[in-house]
Amino acid sequence: MNIMNYLRMYRKFIKRGFDLIFSLFGLILFSPFFLVLLVGLFFANRGKPFFFQIRPGESEKLFKIIKFKTMNDKCDDNGNLLSDEARLTKIGSFVRKTSLDEIPQLINVLKGEMSLIGPRPLLPQYLSLYNELQKRRHEVKPGITGWAQVNGRNAISWTQKFEYDVWYVDRISFSLDVKIFFLTINKIFAREGISAEGQVTIESFNGNN
Repeated sequence: MNIMNYLRMYRKFIKRGFDLIFSLFGLILFSPFFLVLLVGLFFANRGKPFFFQIRPGESEKLFKIIKFKTMNDKCDDNGNLLSDEARLTKIGSFVRKTSLDEIPQLINVLKGEMSLIGPRPLLPQYLSLYNELQKRRHEVKPGITGWAQVNGRNAISWTQKFEYDVWYVDRISFSLDVKIFFLTINKIFAREGISAEGQVTIESFNGNN
């Protein structure tokens, strides 16, 4: 089998097999943390420990992502949600800094909506703002972590983020996925790139102009 056939085989079949095995193993491994966080966030967020949101996946197909809810739903006198910073709970801040809010996405991986490694799924309203190159990030399944996450995460510009995403799409391989996996572990312990400068997370993408 030549290298091109192997890469096609990896992308189409082998990668999915690894996703199934390691996501199931991850859910079992993290189940004690899962239950503790579930209880803590249940009380912190008034009975809402999970955050659900529609995101575009492979071929721009929409699915519902699941994460631990790190911000409450407090509003101002006019019924508008307060800023992210004002709504971020104490336990939510810890969960976000340690990336534990991502654990429930292992369920999305098991369902085949996501992969362990791939471009992060963004908001559906961004779809109409992408240029032709940026749209290529949807040629593969989105991931819990990816090349952009280990090269700056939320601390880099949107332009850089999309360039890293497309770079990954063109170079998917077992060795690259393993490299991203271990770099992700290092980033989690270093707590790097969690937010953009002056932001709790990252500012919205407003197009290429």
